[in-house]
Amino acid sequence: MASFTGNSIKNVYKDILHTSNSNTGISTGIKTITCGDGDSTALALSTNSLRVQPASNTTATCNMRTAGGDVLFLVDSTNDLVKAGRGQHTVNTQYAYFGVGSQLSEWAGASADTHYAVPFNGITTLALFSLGTGTNPDASTTSTTQGDDNAASIWYVMDNITIDRVVWWSGADAATGEITLAHLMEYDIDTSNGTTGGDLSNGTVLADGGSVTNAGYEQSYYQQMTIQSANVNAGKAIAFAFKALSTVNSDYTINATVKYHLR
Repeated sequence: MASFTGNSIKNVYKDILHTSNSNTGISTGIKTITCGDGDSTALALSTNSLRVQPASNTTATCNMRTAGGDVLFLVDSTNDLVKAGRGQHTVNTQYAYFGVGSQLSEWAGASADTHYAVPFNGITTLALFSLGTGTNPDASTTSTTQGDDNAASIWYVMDNITIDRVVWWSGADAATGEITLAHLMEYDIDTSNGTTGGDLSNGTVLADGGSVTNAGYEQSYYQQMTIQSANVNAGKAIAFAFKALSTVNSDYTINATVKYHLR
């Protein structure tokens, strides 16, 4: 470690950190810590607070480590993230769940080649809510006579979030399955409490994946979806849609998990 011992001030003053405070020392007013030639550091101090503010954003604005060098706490001011722990997880990571059981009445009357909104957070519905028959789920829907099923299928987002990962499992209840497909969708939602309350519009795909060929009840199937659009703003609605292509030989258990963080 460098030492000032035996050196005159003129040879070391640039390496001395201090507060420019008219020789009054630390006070209640926060002051940037500078070096002897006036260059500012990212650190500011007062008797009551500490502030870290870089001159330009970096992915490691604040980096705390163990003695062995493992990162335990990291502030990424480039991507507006704070990560913690040896796994470096975003500190406000959360999870949301969509699911339906094969034994439930929701599957009564289900049709092939139709996207159905899977219930959110374990809510039981009377019938699956149709999101159309196109390649992707419809960009807009109306509740008409299914306001209850629509309400059971939406995740109303109350804060700005970023989706980090989406995975889903499926299992058929018969020996013969079919080709299946899933999408995670974002919508505008009508909150007027009038006749159009709950209607969805401006739908876009947040995550999707290739088709999964389900051979029947002998096994379960897993897929990690590809995120197409990660950021979702407050006030949007999210739906998880599932469809069986060409035929409906089975009812399905669907278990979908969305990993996200607040932003």
